[in-house]
Amino acid sequence: MRHVRVLPWDEKYQVLFGEEAMNLKEIFGEDAVGIFHIGSTSVPGLKSKPIIDILLVVSNIEKVDEYTDEMEKIGYLYLGENGIPGRRYFQKGGEDHSHHVHVFEAQNPEIERHIAFRDYLRSHPQAAKEYGNLKTSLAEQYPEDIEAYQAGKNDLILAIQTEAIRWYREYSRTTAN
Repeated sequence: MRHVRVLPWDEKYQVLFGEEAMNLKEIFGEDAVGIFHIGSTSVPGLKSKPIIDILLVVSNIEKVDEYTDEMEKIGYLYLGENGIPGRRYFQKGGEDHSHHVHVFEAQNPEIERHIAFRDYLRSHPQAAKEYGNLKTSLAEQYPEDIEAYQAGKNDLILAIQTEAIRWYREYSRTTAN
């Protein structure tokens, strides 16, 4: 069972993302059309589990399977869709996980959801603080139960996500002019 640790945000998360993004670009080459730092470690000041979540956008999701050997060479475990249709998922770092790579084909709606959530928390410090405090509380309540920790976050994530997508679409529309 995975131990749940929620820590203060650390500047090293940006460096770790940058290093891993370079590795992914080297492996996926022209098939990688976007590489984004997502998840809690992508939001300065947000308390988080020390896991670097990466969103890799590719031109053709079917080609991702061709890269599994290269990903395994740099320490990733390939888990297929892992419960989300249209995604390919890799994790690194053994039992504690240090990196997650979520791969989606361009135009998949999951891309907007991830980016909107990240950008909303970056732009709304009160929402980020509320989310961070909930995570800390849940980690204290369920230090050895990752499933209970994740379930405890679900309602707040869905509430923030709904507002984040609305905000993101409005923000994108008003800044595109």
